[in-house]
Amino acid sequence: MINKLKYYVINKPFGVLTQFTDKENRPTLSSLYKFPKDVYAIGRLDMDSEGLLILTNDKPLTNYLLNPKYKHEREYYVQVEGIPTEEAIKKLSEGVIIENKKTLPAKVKLIDEPNFEKRNPPIRERKNIPTSWLSITIYEGRNRQVRKMTAAVGFPTLRLVRVRIKNIKLGNLKIGEVRELTGDEIKILKKVQ
Repeated sequence: MINKLKYYVINKPFGVLTQFTDKENRPTLSSLYKFPKDVYAIGRLDMDSEGLLILTNDKPLTNYLLNPKYKHEREYYVQVEGIPTEEAIKKLSEGVIIENKKTLPAKVKLIDEPNFEKRNPPIRERKNIPTSWLSITIYEGRNRQVRKMTAAVGFPTLRLVRVRIKNIKLGNLKIGEVRELTGDEIKILKKVQ
């Protein structure tokens, strides 16, 4: 019997692992929704990161989206400590050295504070240091890349929310909410650029 292909998006909450089991009994994706057994996340979000995750049992799509040669856009809204200078934004855009290797050029801009639900637990804020938000679009998926990038230019990440993968947007999906992708979304997602 051939398994039917399934495609989901989820707004992963802070503190949830991007996996289905954990020996330490930490919250996982299985605590949010009863996914079919053969469905897995395409890529990861760290436990302390939030936002858009795509899950599927479509292996060719998974391989396509994870292959760095296709340079799929992944957009993050990032709350940082301090207000980045034009010079810092330029450095992030051109690529910074993390773990002895330069990141690919990125799209980076200061944005107004997004209308996100409050995080639970809230971020730690220091009264005398302002925070600001950046939109950072990257084309590779190195481990904790965005956090390492902002730290490399002196503006540590306080909150990180992935809002887009290629053409799929987080939209108004609530924290912890899951929905199936539409046929049109799947077609555009599979389209080779």
